[in-house]
Amino acid sequence: MALTSSSRFWRDPQLPWLEARVVTDGRDFCHAAHAHETFSIGAIMSGRSTYRNGRWQDVVGAGSTVIMNPGDVHACNPIGDAPWAYLMLYIDVAWLGARQAELGLGANDDFRPFSAKQNQAPELHRQILGLYQILANEAQDPLAREQAMVTFAGQLHTALSSVGAEVSACDPRLRRAEQYIRAHCLQPISLDDICTAAGLSASHLIRTFKRRYGLTPHEFVVNGRIQYARRELRQGRPIAEVAQAAGFADQAHLQRTFKRYLAATPGHYQASSR
Repeated sequence: MALTSSSRFWRDPQLPWLEARVVTDGRDFCHAAHAHETFSIGAIMSGRSTYRNGRWQDVVGAGSTVIMNPGDVHACNPIGDAPWAYLMLYIDVAWLGARQAELGLGANDDFRPFSAKQNQAPELHRQILGLYQILANEAQDPLAREQAMVTFAGQLHTALSSVGAEVSACDPRLRRAEQYIRAHCLQPISLDDICTAAGLSASHLIRTFKRRYGLTPHEFVVNGRIQYARRELRQGRPIAEVAQAAGFADQAHLQRTFKRYLAATPGHYQASSR
């Protein structure tokens, strides 16, 4: 487990589909709008925050649970000078999709997004904190942790029973633009490259992409690079090497961007261990 005075990450190499982060005082931890590849859920322990998820925005505080489906563009930044503390869980969508299928939520293992952006039920909040106590307990073996996670997946379904994809009508050309960016975000790409792949004019792409995804095409590229860097750093790859592979000018460029998106330096993030 990596520590700073107010932030720590938890990971277990035997549970590669799960990551946790605890922030005990995040008053200085401001995030740029970003998205995760994982399903993310967080229990707010103290303070208040402006929470934006897509076009939705509200103020959340102690006792609130925030929910982000993979790809949801969001930002959660503290209000005022009260300590801002939270616990976040990042769960691999393939693993969670398989648990949903076991619960009878579909005929295959595809992850089914949740419609809720937040939840105020005290029970769900307690379940998240209780799960982390098991995860972070050095005396627990991997089987106990995995059992606790499977149990939590069922509790999550019960708490957020309105499981269903938040699917809004999307121009298939925008979907092609998204897919092209995801596939090529580590390479130098131009606006013309994206437009050609999507069959869109530059003006239409710029006008409609952010409306649909919450990020401009350039921001979507950068977010993809940050998510790639996050995966590689977890594998212990040298930071300078990751910066180059992810398409950043140098290690300092990765450092600045990583901290702006995730409110943590690459070194702090990579130093995490169980």
